[in-house]
Amino acid sequence: MPNHITRRESWKIGLGATSLLALRDWALPALAEGETLVPFTDLPAKVEFVRPPDRRTLDVRRIDGPLTPADQFFTTQHYGHPEIDPAAFRLRISGLVERPEAFSLDELKKMRGTELMFGFECSGNRRPLQGLSGNGRWTGVPLKAVLDQAGVKPQAREFVFFGADHGEEDVDFRGTINKVDQQFGRSLTREKALSPEPLLAYALNGAPLTRHQGSPLRLLVPGWYGVAQVKWLSEIHVQEDPYLGKFQARWYRTLKSETIDGETKWVETAVTRMHLKSFIARVTSEGGQHKVLGVVLNDGTPIKSVEVKVDDGAWEPAALDPATRAKYSWKLFTYIWKGATPGDHTLVSRVTDVTGKVQPTEEELKGKKTFLEDNSQHPRKVRIA
Repeated sequence: MPNHITRRESWKIGLGATSLLALRDWALPALAEGETLVPFTDLPAKVEFVRPPDRRTLDVRRIDGPLTPADQFFTTQHYGHPEIDPAAFRLRISGLVERPEAFSLDELKKMRGTELMFGFECSGNRRPLQGLSGNGRWTGVPLKAVLDQAGVKPQAREFVFFGADHGEEDVDFRGTINKVDQQFGRSLTREKALSPEPLLAYALNGAPLTRHQGSPLRLLVPGWYGVAQVKWLSEIHVQEDPYLGKFQARWYRTLKSETIDGETKWVETAVTRMHLKSFIARVTSEGGQHKVLGVVLNDGTPIKSVEVKVDDGAWEPAALDPATRAKYSWKLFTYIWKGATPGDHTLVSRVTDVTGKVQPTEEELKGKKTFLEDNSQHPRKVRIA
């Protein structure tokens, strides 16, 4: 296998024969004339970026701009992809509201619309692919505007967002298994739900949402992990008590150890805001010079710096792309790698925000016992001819 290969050859090698069946759904990466992809040597021999009918993973080596095309945007879910007629769709607002509502899509579109640049990842996104991530320009109506029309009652504390997707679940109560049909649901506190930022989105990159992206309507909570971005949104139920559905109270949790007053304590937290993270997406070669492209994902806190290290060298600054500086957009960065010598090399990135928070190493996260929210530094291996 050659060490420096053309973009089409690298695509075939990287995916393997199985994934080539899904090639028609993807565009080739935009590389300059004469620029070639340097293959990662730490990828599996075969990678299935598309697993019909329900899974799609972004090949981050193919990122060619700020926006992820809708047909490349990652998708993952628990109960399949419900098909909803936009003309018959109604968003129900129920529970502790003065005026229960059932909004049509047209009624929502007639409200004051807004756009949001927002990039996010699934909380399960991790090495070696990092492909459960994407960035888009979303159009919709602020959640607060819709809730204000319904009139939220003073005692309301929990806002539950139900998707149209549902399935049978085994609910264990002290050893007794109860089979019940459950909708996918997630909740927000009153403070978060009535803040200006959550959006009820009906378009991605200027076009109606696709079925994979939650058509006709989905919730977006900027700065939070993908599980909070409820697709196929069908009902908002307002209540006083905490919501304890499976994907709120049981599945999407992080368990980690902390040392408190000299003792090890086990702490369980909910998956909500994204943790500060960067990763290297691809390495290319042109005229003896190498360029590293990477991605930053975070909760909207301004970024102070992104750095790249080659092998055991010093951390060196990378440049953030000005086109991706919007608060909640993913941030793309580039690093020019000069003087690369033949052989195997390891490259890693780290990001620091303005509060001084630094992306942790894998060693620093060793006390975390669950795989969700893995924002550790991700060394990538390449071979230079």
